[in-house]
Amino acid sequence: MADGARKRELGRGERVLPGVYRLRLPLPWPGVPHCNAWAVAHDGGFVLFDTGMHQPDSRAQLERALTMCNLRIEDVRLIACTHAHSDHCGQAPTIVKAAGCEVWMHPSHESLDRMLEDPAAVFERRLEVARQSGVPPEPLRRYAAERKPTGSGIAGPIETQRDLRTGVVIATDLGEWITYETPGHAPSHVCFFQPERRLLISGDHLLGRISLYFDYGYSPDPVGEFVSSLQVVEELGARLCLAGHGRTFADVQAHIRGNRELVRERLGLVRAAVREGEPTAFELIPRIYGETLGVQNAHWLLSETLCYLTHLQAHGEVIRLAGEPERWRAA
Repeated sequence: MADGARKRELGRGERVLPGVYRLRLPLPWPGVPHCNAWAVAHDGGFVLFDTGMHQPDSRAQLERALTMCNLRIEDVRLIACTHAHSDHCGQAPTIVKAAGCEVWMHPSHESLDRMLEDPAAVFERRLEVARQSGVPPEPLRRYAAERKPTGSGIAGPIETQRDLRTGVVIATDLGEWITYETPGHAPSHVCFFQPERRLLISGDHLLGRISLYFDYGYSPDPVGEFVSSLQVVEELGARLCLAGHGRTFADVQAHIRGNRELVRERLGLVRAAVREGEPTAFELIPRIYGETLGVQNAHWLLSETLCYLTHLQAHGEVIRLAGEPERWRAA
């Protein structure tokens, strides 16, 4: 737009297969304008895989997308969440109130619990990690001013009735979907696979555009977990992927290889940079990504970089040096 204002996204719905609907729901984040929830027909209604983020108009946007598919929020039979990030489970309490359905999710959702309890404390912890990682005071101040949270993105406490672990089956009119634990992007991440049709609901584990993000600080080695999870999904032999962002895609194996190669490439860049000196995580970012830290990409790139360092530390390749800020040295 001429004045630089961001175009407002609207909820949209479309049928991608008989009995399978993509619900494209708006997000307030620059660079990530929407997420996908997936409605799969079941018992005169539908199972809802993921929910979108809670915002002031989030229910209206969800109902707009559902109406385009001739569906109603009252007909949700079950909510199954791929992981405990706000854009994938934030509307769950609102939907439960309207439909009286259950919510199933993986139990490793410490980040969600912290966000619900005190969003401001989560944000302050993020700033402290950035400071310890060498981010200079002025850009850190600017980030704090521009990205200060106004809410958690979650409608309220999420009461789950079943833990999603590997092997848990979800019934639909298209057949059973089998749950597979796929941590890495988040400790709580799972994917759902329909074996007869070879359909994969991938959440944020696989996306149409190869893009990596790892939750930092909630598990010992998110990068190692992610690579192991790629192997889990690779062995399923899916032929169509229904991802958490972007459109469906059929070249699932190519996406798995692409993610694996990108992780390998970035780990190599981190190794090389650490061997040349004792950098901070902040100093590594231009070497890894070819761009500097900005308000829009700061949390994303810093979290990913710290997870690469944590992975190499777990394998005895780098050493974390105590100090202000923290630096890293080749082992």
